[in-house]
Amino acid sequence: MRVRWVWAFLDLPEQGFDDAVEYWRSATATVVSPLRGDREEFATLLPADGSAWVKVQRVGGRGGVHLDLDVQEPLETAREEALGLGAEVLAEVPDDDGVLGVVVCRSPGGFLFCLTRWQPHESAAGQVRSGVQTLLDQVCLDVPRSAYAAELGFWSALTGWEVRQGSVPGFTSLLRPDGIPVRLLLQQLVEDEGDVRAHVDFACLDRDAETARHVALGATVERVEAVWTVLVDPAGRRYCLTERDPLTGLLSR
Repeated sequence: MRVRWVWAFLDLPEQGFDDAVEYWRSATATVVSPLRGDREEFATLLPADGSAWVKVQRVGGRGGVHLDLDVQEPLETAREEALGLGAEVLAEVPDDDGVLGVVVCRSPGGFLFCLTRWQPHESAAGQVRSGVQTLLDQVCLDVPRSAYAAELGFWSALTGWEVRQGSVPGFTSLLRPDGIPVRLLLQQLVEDEGDVRAHVDFACLDRDAETARHVALGATVERVEAVWTVLVDPAGRRYCLTERDPLTGLLSR
């Protein structure tokens, strides 16, 4: 299938939803769109320039992160391709016209994602990276060791993106095509079993300054590694600030 846009979805618990949305609005320096959906459960984080690529959703339970893949093909075709690669289809949601609009899936390792119809007008302006100091630009799949090879093969085949071994052991990235806003990174966990989950990463030109900014917003520092810092937002969600160039997505050093 041809993936034309990728959305990073922050699934935020019902309790504290408004505070969590405000935190992530501030962290990403965006504006929150009007809420939409039957329960006003969806919103988009709108950047000052260019097209959006981050959305939030009000959910039951603890929440997490998932991906929406906007595909050019009919969703029926994309669904069959995903099934053939080992995905499980959990739900099919029609749009207001009764046409299939969303296919909710689970990867072989248990990670939730959606296949969605590409809306060219939503991404016509493209993502702005030039001159940006920090950018939420990456979703990292945290994969238990026993599922790593299969999960990597699944995402590479599903997206058609080239696999590139990361410069840090235990990490593998998929090379996003030009024009795609979200990078995909897979991390092999020490644990052997369990479902695949995910967190988001920011690319930062000045990690120390960005850490201070996030802490001032209410985050706490969990640990500092050689080229990334693990933060926890006020609701307990982990994410990372990484020393990568927002323009290229590559490590700055």
